[in-house]
Amino acid sequence: MIRVTGLVQGVGFRPFIHRLATRHHLHGWVENRNDCVLISVNSNKQIINQFCADLIKQAPAASSIQEISVEKDGAGHFSAFEVRESRDVTNEVTEISPDIAVCEECLADMRNQPHRIGYPLINCSHCGPRFSIIRDLPYDRSQTTMSGFEMCPECQREYSEIKDRRYHAQPVSCNRCGPVYSLDLGGSVTSDPEKILQYVAAALNDGKLLAIKGTGGFHLACDALDPGAVGRLREIKRRNGKPFAVMFRNVDCARAYVRISSREEEVLTSWRRPILLLRKIKACSEGIADGLNRLGVMLPYMPFHHLLFERVDTPALVMTSGNISDEPIAISEPELERRFGRYVDGVVSYNREIHNRIDDSVAAVTGDDLLVMRRARGYAPAPIRTGFVLEGILGTGAELTGSFCIGKGRNAIMSQYTGDLSNAGNFNFYTEAYHRFCRLFRFTPHLVVSDLHPDYMSTRFAEQLSGENPAVRHIRVQHHHAHLASVMLEAGLDEEVIGFSFDGNGLGTDGHGWGGEVMRADFHHFDRLYHFEYMPLPGGDAAVREPWRMGISYLYALTGERVSTLGVPLVHAIGKASIDRVISMIQKGVNVPAVSSAGRLFDAVAAITGLSYTSGYTAQAPMLLESAINESEKGSYLFEINGQQVSFLPLIEGVVGDLQRKTDTGTISARFHNTLVELIIHLSRRIRSQTGLEKVVLAGGSFQNSYLVKKVKEKLAENRFDVYISSMLPVNDQGIAAGQAVLGAHMWKKEKEAHHA
Repeated sequence: MIRVTGLVQGVGFRPFIHRLATRHHLHGWVENRNDCVLISVNSNKQIINQFCADLIKQAPAASSIQEISVEKDGAGHFSAFEVRESRDVTNEVTEISPDIAVCEECLADMRNQPHRIGYPLINCSHCGPRFSIIRDLPYDRSQTTMSGFEMCPECQREYSEIKDRRYHAQPVSCNRCGPVYSLDLGGSVTSDPEKILQYVAAALNDGKLLAIKGTGGFHLACDALDPGAVGRLREIKRRNGKPFAVMFRNVDCARAYVRISSREEEVLTSWRRPILLLRKIKACSEGIADGLNRLGVMLPYMPFHHLLFERVDTPALVMTSGNISDEPIAISEPELERRFGRYVDGVVSYNREIHNRIDDSVAAVTGDDLLVMRRARGYAPAPIRTGFVLEGILGTGAELTGSFCIGKGRNAIMSQYTGDLSNAGNFNFYTEAYHRFCRLFRFTPHLVVSDLHPDYMSTRFAEQLSGENPAVRHIRVQHHHAHLASVMLEAGLDEEVIGFSFDGNGLGTDGHGWGGEVMRADFHHFDRLYHFEYMPLPGGDAAVREPWRMGISYLYALTGERVSTLGVPLVHAIGKASIDRVISMIQKGVNVPAVSSAGRLFDAVAAITGLSYTSGYTAQAPMLLESAINESEKGSYLFEINGQQVSFLPLIEGVVGDLQRKTDTGTISARFHNTLVELIIHLSRRIRSQTGLEKVVLAGGSFQNSYLVKKVKEKLAENRFDVYISSMLPVNDQGIAAGQAVLGAHMWKKEKEAHHA
């Protein structure tokens, strides 16, 4: 008996096993269970070992084998190899495939197969919707939103023929029997595929806006080269400055606008098809990604996208989430109508339900390393495999980039990105997704782990679960410790490390806002060795929306009441009255919480240099500061270490001096970033000399900064440190939930051991 666990359902695995068994002349059977794929064959040990080796080497591209175990089962003799019906046998589960971009073979079939010519929902065992349509396990058609579509005789034949590429492809369908697209023009509806494509292409060519249903929700689309259309789109989404992602016809078209390395092309064209942040060569149009040096690029991943690009003139379309900024992506026509019905020039939909709402993923490549920044379509809900028992443990995550993590066996299973949980719609999405994960993965919580912050909706959710069921214990862990634990979990580090956890804000154990933390940490505890000096945050959350306030805070700490005389861009832009008002708040100690935040330092420098006074979206100021870097500049500024606190007032003094000398912003930005690199190297070497630790973990949203990560990794490697940053788990707050889960597991285990001692 051969037991295979991992991502082995919904990816053409059983047909692959059948073909492999036939090549090896093996007789027996294979079946899907909710916990594994089970194979029974008669043969000798040598042939079975070779069969298992080939199974690993030749497995379908979208599969991921976690473990193969072989044991004698005393099975009878078989005369052939067969595929058996799926069975639901235990509370254990196998993995659920993320949604997979349409494959080249299906694109060829869309042009050649008589019953699928031009069919915009074509798929096979190797591609198509998976997570977005599944309701329950095991993954069979009856458990998906395809259950209401009865297969025609031809599709049934393909579905039943083991040698066919569509064998047991649960969403299989065609022009005769499958879901269909429709176009709604203010109540006038057509389902003629060619008429739909003709209208959509003409509308986009004419600068109009359309809503187009994607895999996990609706997109709002327009010509990315038309500034008027882009501006109108920005207005209806109420999206103040936040960049748009662009879908290009193909890689060659994208190369005219962005640089693409071989590694980036590999990610961009992979079956996951994320939005990939790429270095701009030239802008598509005003309003796409103004002021930024990177553009979010993706390639067509649905058959409809390919059909559309055959007809539309432009090589690039804005394809942005069908939502008002900071709300969940719309997945149904009524939901879309309520938000955008009077603003769009047509709604393109199809009559297959999206069960699991999921946005596009966002990633970047630094060097050769992939960094997933928003984990959603193509990645969720694939688990992170660990060496720890996480069964029954729930990490509820943070606030701004909501996501939760459930523990199943030794797997950490992250939910899709759910957005800012302070938004009621996003929080409803979060709770809906949680209950669906409980059903899908047979999950019952015994321990729920949250952030320290009492006002996070994720913390309140944990309190609610614990309050409703006394058997569910609730514990809280520190934000930046969880950041580090998330990276350590993915890297398989169960030991003490040097940790740099840099982000905007997270509640510290002293009641202050943390965000520039240097720790000695493992899965059991952390020691806060160094941190950025505490600075007043004038106006609290208002200072996050208005970075100029943080600029004044640093300038006041440096020069006192002489701020208005400094002659830097910030002073000219804000004016003496506003400056004096903020200084008065600081002097009186009114609404100026103390923070030790890397994110707020970025804000301050961006404001002082005139790059950003207000933020229309999260991390706008740091992103603009990174985009301004002159990479040929090698200089840096000074910093001071006073006990545990790192003071950046010498850095601010250097920035002010450079501005007064009319130094260009690109040079100042480079020197600022280089200073942070030097600080990390300096502290790493100091801590190593004191502790002997040589493994450095980088965590927190500030390490989404490509320049910072690249320079830090290079310098640490030169100094013989081992450096770790997460890849498949977001380094930002979305990844915190996994760190919470593993910290909770170790705390729980330690308590149990103490109890039994």
